[in-house]
Formats: sequence, structure tokens, C-alpha cells
Amino acid sequence: MEILALIAGLAGLWLGTESTIRGAVSIAERFGVSEFIVGVAILSIGSDLPELAIAVDAAIKILGGVDASDLIVGSALGSSLGQIGFVLGAAGLVAFLTLPRRVVMQHGAVLLGSIVFLGLFGFDGTVTRTEGLSLVMLYAIYLWLLLTDTRNPVDEDADGHASLVASAFYLVVGLAIVVGSAELTVESAKRLAIAFSIEQSFIAIIIIGLGSSLPELSISMGALLKGRTHLSVGNLIGSNVFDTLVPVGIAAVITDLRFDAGMLNFEVPFLFFLTLIVLVFFATTKGIKKYEAAIILALYLGYAAYKFATA
Repeated sequence: MEILALIAGLAGLWLGTESTIRGAVSIAERFGVSEFIVGVAILSIGSDLPELAIAVDAAIKILGGVDASDLIVGSALGSSLGQIGFVLGAAGLVAFLTLPRRVVMQHGAVLLGSIVFLGLFGFDGTVTRTEGLSLVMLYAIYLWLLLTDTRNPVDEDADGHASLVASAFYLVVGLAIVVGSAELTVESAKRLAIAFSIEQSFIAIIIIGLGSSLPELSISMGALLKGRTHLSVGNLIGSNVFDTLVPVGIAAVITDLRFDAGMLNFEVPFLFFLTLIVLVFFATTKGIKKYEAAIILALYLGYAAYKFATA
């Protein structure tokens, strides 16, 4: 029953996110935001609502005396790993992923820097409210610089837009579904971990982390099939910056978070290593070729197999 509840929760997260993204993208296009901004900012924030909703919901439970820190940190790290490893690797097998070198250098530095900051703040085993606020502020600065530096009109042949009222409706309904599904996901994940004597961190990192990356997978593949490579890659880059900084940051603002030593010593360095590999592939070959995508995907699958074997 708990497995079915977990699946239902993840499905609700995905459906709610899809509705939210549909409304957000339509609103963004009506105001003339470029495709790159839609991918890095609008789509990434929209598709990361599950991770944010899970973090907020779990943080509130911590205030009530329930230890859910591993769910918050684990789902954020797991989602980042799933996006940079599984989703980007799978996308690279479908199409040649390219980015301008300048974009790789700028956003790559932010990606690696956000991981370093998260590791530093969790080094003493706790992410405090002040540190959480710092993480959120770092993302706000990144987003502000992004919007002020790269805002451009959309292409003339962009798809037709829904009405503003319809777009707002999709956005609000999607948010409501995401919040409700987050509650179901957190509760079922906790009970499942207890029932099978599985570490809470494994449930968060692999099952919730990968499951909540389904919107990114859907968006990236859909964008690639439409020939919008920059939209696809931009979504993944923006999502990883968001996941590394915002869910943990906002949850820590609500209440101090315990940062598991195992995640600090393994997941954080592995995320840094995998991100660095991806950036090197982008920078040296001006894109990710199929064999490079296969390497990225194999690294993630090997990691997931190791976590399963040691759970």
C-alpha cells in the first residue's frame, strides 16, 4: 500500500508540475522572454517545484518533532544527481547537446560553486537558518544576473500563447496539486523506509530524487524532439542550480537541518565530480557526443546500483 501511495505521490508531483510549467511558460512567452531564459529560469523553477514542496513539507514536520532532514537533503542531492546523470545522459543519447563555451564557463562556475557552498554549510553537520538564507540569496543573485544579462525577445515563429487567464489557471492548479502530492510523497516514503528497514537517505536520494526528476526528463526530451537543444540543456542547468541551493536553503530557514555525514562525504563530492565531467565534455568538444552521454549515464547507474546494494 505504501509503495502505491509513493507512486501516486510522485505521479501527482509530475502532473502538477506539468500544469504549472504550461502556465508559467505561456505567461513568460507573452512577456517576450527568450528561449534560454525559459529553460534556465522558468522551466527549471517550475520543474523543481516537487523538490521545493517536499523540502517545505518535511521542514514543517521537523518543527513538529519528526526527523525528516535526510528526506530534504537527500531528495535535493538525489534530484541533482538524477538530472545531471540520468536525464542529461539519456538526452545526450537522443541528440547532440551543445552550448556556447561562454555559457558553459559562466553557468558551470555557478553549478560547481553552489555544490561547494552546500558542502561548506553542511560541513559541521547542520545547516542553520542563517546558512539557509545565504543559499537562497545566492540563488536570487544568480537569477537576477541571469534575467538582466540575457533577456531577449522570443523568436517570431514561437508557438501561439494561451490566454493570460488560462495560463494563470494552469499555474495555480498545478501548484495546488504539487503541494498535496508532496505531503503524500513524504509520508509514504517515511513509512516505506520504516517498513523495509531501508535507510531514509536511500529513499530520498534514489526513489524521490529520481522520481521528482521526471518533469526534467519529459521537458528535456520534448525540447530535443522539437530541435530546441538550448531549451533542454538550459532546463537541466537551471534545475541543478536551483536544487542545490533553494530546497535545502528554504527548509533551513524554516528550521535548522541535520546534514548527514554520509551524504556530505559521498553524495556531495560525487555530484561535484559528475558535474565537472559534464562541463569538461561540453567545453572540450563543444557539446556532449553519444559516447560521452553513455559515460555520464553509466556513472550515474553505477552510483545508483552501489546505493541499492548498500541501502
